Amino acid sequence: MSMARKLMKGSEAIGEAAIRANCKLFFGYPITPQNEIPEYMSRRLPQVGGTFVQAESEVAASNMLYGASGAGERVFTSSSSPGISLMQEAVSYMAGSELPVVIVNIMRAGPGLGGILPSQADYFQSTKGGGHGDYRLLVLAPASIQEAVDLVQDAFDLADYYRNPVVILADGLIGQMMEPVEFKEDRQPCKPLPAKNWATTGWNGQGRPRAVVNSLFLDPTLLEHHNEKLTAKYADMSKNEVRYAEYFTDEDFDLLVVAYGSVARVCLSAIRQLRAEGKKVALIRPISLFPFPTDVIEAAAKRAGRALVVELSTGQMIEDVRLAVGKDFPVAFHGRTGGNLVTPDEAREVILAQLAAKEASR
Repeated sequence: MSMARKLMKGSEAIGEAAIRANCKLFFGYPITPQNEIPEYMSRRLPQVGGTFVQAESEVAASNMLYGASGAGERVFTSSSSPGISLMQEAVSYMAGSELPVVIVNIMRAGPGLGGILPSQADYFQSTKGGGHGDYRLLVLAPASIQEAVDLVQDAFDLADYYRNPVVILADGLIGQMMEPVEFKEDRQPCKPLPAKNWATTGWNGQGRPRAVVNSLFLDPTLLEHHNEKLTAKYADMSKNEVRYAEYFTDEDFDLLVVAYGSVARVCLSAIRQLRAEGKKVALIRPISLFPFPTDVIEAAAKRAGRALVVELSTGQMIEDVRLAVGKDFPVAFHGRTGGNLVTPDEAREVILAQLAAKEASR
């Protein structure tokens, strides 16, 4: 059963989704363009018996996540690009300690302080590991506010199931725009939720082994075994958690467009117009950025013979697309930076240029 649809700003819908996923703890620090998330949580959490803490910095907030998650609680933070950078040491510690945490990054333009307008330039940071060591984060990228709501709720289940941090990677458009959303009252977890016997909830010498949350292994053999365990977990993620959406891949197409998040919506609008004019174009929208839908993109790109990647960056996801299709496959790129957006007309012209280039190469 679902509630009636409600018009909500993306940031506030993300906060409500976390609460409905039974998250009662938020630790964070303000930064534009996601300030509405902590503002919403500061108002709503006390109404449901939860706790909101505005920490003195993102560094402090991220270490509060470590402590609360280590005690077995569902916990959540949000920030934007420079703030997420400040959390990276603790993120590595949480991954190494196998702590389930949900982190929302409403990306803004960079590098450095950059600007407050939308960007997708944190792809490398999230998917390749922004901190130190051999670790991976499960990364989900919504393209609408409803999808953000659904992915946030799934993220808590996935974090608990894999005992791993999960990132919701959204650009400033998703955080700031308003759309109708609904919350399912009878929603079921997307994964079975194991008991948190590992949590440090107190020990009296009886009932279970002593619980220790730790990422320090001074014995190199023990540390190697720990890394092997983590690597096996990431392989399970890669096998079981690939998510993507396909558009027009069940029809003939001469060009495959790959885009994620709000940029994919812009590209889809242009593609629908072009297909109405007889142009054969398809789109794959990765939803999980790690694990990446490598096999699906490889198969579709080879059907088309040419691919185009569109991002709000100078080119980051394109590296994963090139790894999928091989270095000799023609992959074009179009990107905008600085907070400038790709428009439907712009996407249309770029797609037409690639179709013309393919025709000329025959």
